[in-house]
Amino acid sequence: MNQFKRIAIAFLLGFMHLAAFAQDASTSEASNDLMRSNGKIFLVMTIVVVLIVGLLLYLISIDRKISKLEKK
Repeated sequence: MNQFKRIAIAFLLGFMHLAAFAQDASTSEASNDLMRSNGKIFLVMTIVVVLIVGLLLYLISIDRKISKLEKK
């Protein structure tokens, strides 16, 4: 389980690093302004966060089930 936590943390940190450099500010200003003015950017970010948290919880539950089977 300790190794899984390290891998998960490394993946999340790497993913956050890539997301920080995903877009150039000059090319996406118009679309960001449109999304912010409509309030849809918060909906998109909420959906992304929910999906990532859901996948992480699913992986943790699978890891626990596999660990339980390995002990038997």
